[in-house]
Amino acid sequence: MYLIREVVQQALTTGYLTLAAEEQLRQLLQKRYDIEDLDAFMMLQQAAVAGRVKQESRELIKNNYFSCSNLCHPVWEVEAA
Repeated sequence: MYLIREVVQQALTTGYLTLAAEEQLRQLLQKRYDIEDLDAFMMLQQAAVAGRVKQESRELIKNNYFSCSNLCHPVWEVEAA
């Protein structure tokens, strides 16, 4: 069982938050956690906002949005295809 602060530490060390780690954080945040985990999560949020940690999910969204197919068609048409 991972703690929030362990997942956060890995993201801070690598500078990257994977989809799997993001999902793990969602799961962990639904359970009881202590103040150290909350502090760690807030540090991760600050690092992401400051650009010190990149989020795989945001990169995928950005890449999908700016792909040629999305520039030629509205996003809702691309997703429906």
